[in-house]
Amino acid sequence: MQLKFKKLNPNAKLPVYGRETDAGFDLYSIEDYTLKPNERKVFQIGISSEIPEGYFVMVKPRSGLAVKSGIDVLAGIIDCGYRNEWGVVLINLGSEPYEFKKGDKIAQGILLPCPRAEMVEVQELSEAERGLGGFGSSGR
Repeated sequence: MQLKFKKLNPNAKLPVYGRETDAGFDLYSIEDYTLKPNERKVFQIGISSEIPEGYFVMVKPRSGLAVKSGIDVLAGIIDCGYRNEWGVVLINLGSEPYEFKKGDKIAQGILLPCPRAEMVEVQELSEAERGLGGFGSSGR
């Protein structure tokens, strides 16, 4: 399967898998920017794509950035019909500013299948083992 990308900025780097067995491919910054604690920002990454029909890309945090510096990803679905520039919404949940440089890995993308469902209104739903239990219902 091919995932087609178009560079929109001379500083853009095409996504790559770090290792042959990695689920996610690396996404790179095209700008230098210092993200302050509790600040969120859309980082444009200078690429657009053609995702095969029936698939989407989920943008997820890089585990090292999350653990070491508190950098997380907000939002993060890129649909197959989207052809504009990709943006990565980052938030700094850490206590220190974090400095991004051009070419830094800032997030990862995961290509996933996207089955379509028919939305149907019903009067009753079938019983489930969980019942109506919500947050915390399964214990600690």
